[in-house]
Amino acid sequence: MAVPTTAPRPAPPARPVASTGRRRSRAWARVPFYAVLLALSVAFFAPILWMISTSFKTAGDATALPPQWIPPTWSTEGYQTLLTDPQVPVLRWLANSLLAGVGHTLLVLLTAALAAYALARMNFRGKNLAFALIVSTLFVPGFVFLMPNYLIVDALDWLDSVWALIVPSAASAFGVFFLRQFFLSLPRELEEAALLDGANRWQIFRRVVVPLSLAPLSTLAVLSFLASWNDFLWPLYVLFNPENLTLPAGLATLRNAYGTDFPAVMAGAVLASLPVLVIYAVAQRYIIAGVSRSGLKG
Repeated sequence: MAVPTTAPRPAPPARPVASTGRRRSRAWARVPFYAVLLALSVAFFAPILWMISTSFKTAGDATALPPQWIPPTWSTEGYQTLLTDPQVPVLRWLANSLLAGVGHTLLVLLTAALAAYALARMNFRGKNLAFALIVSTLFVPGFVFLMPNYLIVDALDWLDSVWALIVPSAASAFGVFFLRQFFLSLPRELEEAALLDGANRWQIFRRVVVPLSLAPLSTLAVLSFLASWNDFLWPLYVLFNPENLTLPAGLATLRNAYGTDFPAVMAGAVLASLPVLVIYAVAQRYIIAGVSRSGLKG
């Protein structure tokens, strides 16, 4: 009786040498790409690290040559100057910036959303002309509007008040264009169904369009807040009392004819960066979704 024998397993096919070489060549081809990314990362993060490092230096170390990345002597005198000096009301400046930024953002969202919805969904005479005029203002340098806005604020008796920071730039042409592009991408069937259920235009806008537009609205809110938060020139024109200054304009007062308190300036820059970083970290996914979904239809 013959004993059955198991057939030997065939050896795995040898990996082609050409395929391995091709992978290696592709890996080496990506080295310049990662090198560029590394260089850009250094270019973006180096100023931030230098700002944080200088905020913990003494006044002498901040201007020492050659400059040193790590403070020889760690000091908090810059933060103490900001938080304890009565002539530098940084907390008041911070509150003014927050109040102006939040008020400006809310007003931009209200005006831009209503105007964008009207231009995207309603039919009226001169709609295309109105949209073209709004978009054309994006090509006008912002410096041109300084004097007209100043005269308007002066006529309304808003100089040296927070209203001068909130109202004049609340008519955002970019916000109207940005939201209109998103509203055009929404299916009309949703609004038609609401009309059949007896809803009017305001109810459709508030209960249907706005809940579907949280991503672009969040994006516009962050951009508007950043524009108000970082504004430097306009507060210097309309604010006169040192206690009414915003944080960017107030930090500029730390520079005088006898020198600049670099640790205090950098400490103020660190404090000014914290709210922006927190807002961006919270709204990051909404910003990405808003940018990716807007502008799909024109």
